[in-house]
Formats: sequence, C-alpha cells, structure tokens
Amino acid sequence: MVEMIHTQIEKNGFLGDIFVPNALIDNYSRFGGWGIKAALRLFTVTEHRDVVSWNSMIGGLTKVGELREARKLFDEMPEKSIITWNTVLNGYVKAGEMKEAFQLFESMPQRNIVSWSTLVMGYSKAGDMDMARVLFDEMPVKTSVPWTIIISGYVEKGFTKEAIELYDRMGRNGFKLDDGTVISILAACAESGSLAMGLKVHDSIERLKFRCSVAVCNTLVNMYAKCGSLDKAWSVFNGMSKRDVVSWNIMLQGFAMHGHGREALCVFERMKKEGFKPDRVTFIGVLCACSHAGFIDEGIQCFYAMEKDYGIVPEIEHYGCMIDLLGRGERLKEAFMLVNTMPFEPNAVIWGTLLGACRLHGATELAEKVLDHFKLDRMDPGNYSMLANIFAAAGDWDGVATVRLQMKSVGVQKLSGASSIEIDNEVHEFTVFDRSHPNFGSIYGMVHRLAQELKRVAHPKDATLPVEVGELVI
Repeated sequence: MVEMIHTQIEKNGFLGDIFVPNALIDNYSRFGGWGIKAALRLFTVTEHRDVVSWNSMIGGLTKVGELREARKLFDEMPEKSIITWNTVLNGYVKAGEMKEAFQLFESMPQRNIVSWSTLVMGYSKAGDMDMARVLFDEMPVKTSVPWTIIISGYVEKGFTKEAIELYDRMGRNGFKLDDGTVISILAACAESGSLAMGLKVHDSIERLKFRCSVAVCNTLVNMYAKCGSLDKAWSVFNGMSKRDVVSWNIMLQGFAMHGHGREALCVFERMKKEGFKPDRVTFIGVLCACSHAGFIDEGIQCFYAMEKDYGIVPEIEHYGCMIDLLGRGERLKEAFMLVNTMPFEPNAVIWGTLLGACRLHGATELAEKVLDHFKLDRMDPGNYSMLANIFAAAGDWDGVATVRLQMKSVGVQKLSGASSIEIDNEVHEFTVFDRSHPNFGSIYGMVHRLAQELKRVAHPKDATLPVEVGELVI
C-alpha cells in the first residue's frame, strides 16, 4: 500500500513538499528490513532534508538493529536535535552496547530526562546496578519514570532491600503512584519472584486508596500467582469489580502452573458462565492445567472443542501442550503420531517435549528416533542432557558416552540450571557447584547432611539406590 501511494505521489509531483517524503520515510521504516531499504533509497534521493527527515531515517535504522548505518548518518547529520541524540542512545542501549552508549552520553551537548532515564535503564537491564545507581543519583531532575526504572531494576536482579528503600524514598519525595509505576514494579516482582516487594506495593495501593484499573489488578494477580501466593491472587481476582479475558487467563494459568488442574478448570467453567469468550491464550492455560494434573481425557476434549465450539484454530503452542499432555500420560505413540500429523513443521520445542516424555518413561528407542531422524535443535544442550539421562536410566552407558562425544563434536556445553529463594527480602540464586555465595560452605554442609539423612530414612542398608543423573552425566 505504501509503495502504491509513493508511486502516485511521484506521478503527481508531490515530493517537493518536505512533509511528504518525511511521511513516506517514516511509514516505510515501520515495515522492517524491506521498508528500511525503501526508506533509505528515498532518503538518499531527497534533495531537501530537514531534522525530521534525518531523525525518521536514523530512528528506522535503530529499530531494525542497523546501528552502524544509523551512526554513519548521525555523524553526517549537519544539525542534530536532542531527539537525534536520544534516538541513537536508545539504539545502543537496546542492543546492549553500553560502552558505546556511555561514550555517546558523555559527548552530548545537552541532556534531558529521556537521556538520563535511557542510560539508567540500559545499565539496569545489563545487570550493572552500581552504575545505574550512580547515574540515577547524579540526575539533576527526576520524574516518576527513572524512579520506576531503578526500582524495577533492583527487583529484577533480586536486590529487594534496595528496591524497598528507594520505593519508600520515592513516596517521601512526593511522587504519587500511577498505573505505569505500579505495573512496571509488579511485573518485575513477578519476573524475579520477589513477594516482599509485591506485598509492599499492594500495601501502598490499599493505604493510599489508589484506584486500580483492570490492568493494574491483572498485574497484581499475576505477581501473586508467579510468586506462588495463590490465595492472595485468588482474593485479588475475586475482589475485582471489573474483569477482562486477560484477568481470567492469568488466574487460570496461575492455578495451572502450580499443578492445581481442578481449580484451573473450575475457573474456565466460571469464565464461560459469566459470558467471557475464551481465546487462544485461555486454551493454552487449560491444556497446561490438564497436562500438569494428569487430566488426559479432559485435555483431549478441550483441544478438539477449540475449533468446533469456539472457532479457534489450534496453533503450534496448543499442539505442544497436547504432546506434553500425552507424553506425561505415557501415551507416547499417540504423541508421536500427533507430531507427524500436525499441520506445522515441528520445532525444537515440540521435539524437546517429546524427548522429555521419552526420558520420563524410559523410551530409549523412540528417543533415538527423535534425535537422529528429525530436525531437532542440536545446539540445545538440554536435548542432549535428556537423551543422556534416558540412556543412563536404561543402564546404557555406551549410549551416554556417545551423546557426550556428539556434544563435544558440535561444541555444545550444558549450562547449569539455577534456583532462587527469597529470604529476609533478599533473593539468593544458586547454580550447580556454585561457590560464589558468601555462605556456600555452611550451605553445602547442610545439603550434604540432608542428603545422607534422606538416604538413611528412605533406603535401608544394602538397598539399591536410584541415581538421578541429571547433572552427573553431562
């Protein structure tokens, strides 16, 4: 459509008006790679350019990650506005190139709240909270935006004490809560599992009688659900005066992810009774609930009801849930048949799910078929780990050795999994054989004692102990 309009503009000789090529450049830039090429061609042949022309072109290039070309135009630009500087700065930040971002920031002739906030956000996302805090403290003027960025950054990285301290300071400095601040901080709490910070924000909402929009309530329910506090999530959900489909989906998925399949299906039934039409996300939650709770037949019925009763054509995510459902229920042949008959090319997630089911039930032959005869992502160490575990459980140590050799031949290394726990408003993260925690000595000592006690209680002397080889094989 844009190309057709462009053709008509050229035919009628309207390109002489600077507003017209500027509008075309901006519109082309919204269509990704091919649009940027068209925009750049038009920009190159445009005789008269103003600041808007340059900014639109540079902005389009940064959006598609063409930072080198954007910087080239930036350096060629005769007169730059603060918008130009901030556009390139934002491009570097989004690409994670913080060294270049800081150098550009340092050379800016003037900075505004957007410049400072962008750099604070960049360092927060990069995990360098010390630098983010230095910049935040140096900001000459602060609005609620940088406060929200730095607090959310601390929460995401597990520094709950620092986040609460800044949150209290923000209130003392006279900043009032708004939807953006509440949603951003609660979303960070959900991401990091920081229940303490989430409770702090919820307490502020109730104490200040903050009028919650549906979006804020949804984020609050999601935070409690992700942090494992289902009672509070359910209480907030039931207290909502107005709900949308997203509200129901969040509550349903909250129950599903924690294995409360029956409760999730009850939410689904209540949702329909109250006149809400399920969408594709709803059915992902329903199928996950059935999978985790072992409701195989109910899950199959829901899957086929999607298109028949609601006109929702199953997508690859729904097929993935079904394969997981059948796999967990040891119906591996049906799962394998579904993979071969689904109207999509199976991706790595689909094959990985089937491989995981093979591991669960010790289906060594099917696992080898999955890995050897199909387009499984061979650069994903998790797939090799699962296959090695299947062989180990079957006592096939030659198979384990073969998998390890395959990993080495393609240069794949298995990254250690991580677990986290919140204690005294601080999130502690651990990985396998991690010795970075200041109390690692006493922690490993306790783990060793617990392991010995569990063996003693669960397995009498001379009993054959099952070996969990998840981290030992690879």
